[in-house]
Amino acid sequence: MAFAALVAACGSGGKTMNKRVTLWRTDKIPYGTYYAYENLSHLFPNSEIVINKRSPDRYKTYSEKTDKDDEGDNAANTTSYDDPSVNYIIINNQVIPDENEVNALLNLVGKGQHVFISAFTISEALLDSLHLHPAYYSSVFNTDDSLTVSVDNPITKDSLSFTYPGKAMDNYFVKVDSSITNILGRDKFGHPNYVSFNYDGGGSLYIHLAPMAFTNFFLLHKNNKAYYDNALSYLPKSSSVIRWDEYFRYHTASNSDGSAGGGKGLFPTLDWINKQQGLKSALPLLLVLMLIIYLFESKRKQRIIPVIVPLQNASVDFVKTVGRLYFQRHDNKNLALKMTVHFQDHVRSRYGIRAALNDPEFEKKLAWKTGYNVNNIKNLLFFMNSLQDMHDVTDAALIDFNRKLEHFYKYA
Repeated sequence: MAFAALVAACGSGGKTMNKRVTLWRTDKIPYGTYYAYENLSHLFPNSEIVINKRSPDRYKTYSEKTDKDDEGDNAANTTSYDDPSVNYIIINNQVIPDENEVNALLNLVGKGQHVFISAFTISEALLDSLHLHPAYYSSVFNTDDSLTVSVDNPITKDSLSFTYPGKAMDNYFVKVDSSITNILGRDKFGHPNYVSFNYDGGGSLYIHLAPMAFTNFFLLHKNNKAYYDNALSYLPKSSSVIRWDEYFRYHTASNSDGSAGGGKGLFPTLDWINKQQGLKSALPLLLVLMLIIYLFESKRKQRIIPVIVPLQNASVDFVKTVGRLYFQRHDNKNLALKMTVHFQDHVRSRYGIRAALNDPEFEKKLAWKTGYNVNNIKNLLFFMNSLQDMHDVTDAALIDFNRKLEHFYKYA
């Protein structure tokens, strides 16, 4: 019944399709990964499927529990850092491990485990260590309304092509090191988007840049499940444990803490000072000295004469200052949301149009009143609608978004 509901949700009936991209294992909406997760037991019938919520650099021997949200059934399974019979599957919007986690992932593969990563954005630290160079544009701006991918059959090595009439949002590699890289799949233009690396210890690492190919909509379209079967069949079926990752869904290298994994703590600089005995002893003395200076200097020696600054229109300066503040704090998503609000206010005040970002008629009205290219408006509004589902916004995506806005303000 669940799969019948998925087929109905992903079909082309009269109902409006939910276009949120979650890649979440419990989501039965078109762009969730419920179907991919549930079919792991069919692809790996002899393996136990567990949910991972820990950072890779904290793997030792520990008890891991599956998370059966619907049934409330918790089954414990113990996996070891040195256990080679583990397939580690990561399918997320972004995979941004810190330096310790990159080393931990590579160590897992070196111990003989098999790691599969599929994401729109993968950290440069991990890709550089593998001599991989993805395309410079961010996949979030790839708004094609269809996706075509191919994968090599693990046995016959024949290239099999699959397509579906949904969001693409895929990326590809512009440069790979052919001496260590195996190309397993490509996009519709023949660019590699699925590669693997084999290690001497028997382990392997798989990098995939088209996660939309694992969504319910894609896999339930015609015979596209064969793509899923072939892509994941490179992982050994003899593995005793399939570890489905949830840790990287909420983690980035910039927000790691002791509880989330990453092992850096909330104040890594203070932790380093505490390890230096001389600095640790001098820190309280420094604080006392600063307190004494504050107490003496806080007494005003004479009345301060205020400087009366002439009134001026500081709205532009205020916007620049706030924007610079959010950019320096690296709060990219918050800054992008405020840029979106400013855009809506600009359209409302200048063109007299109610800025309804989810209304297709709004695109037509704005293009007609401004004379601006309708495809550029469509791409701009797509990013604004995608902000709510993004966990984070990369610097490259924010810069590209700002460039599109400036182009609109200049030529609209």
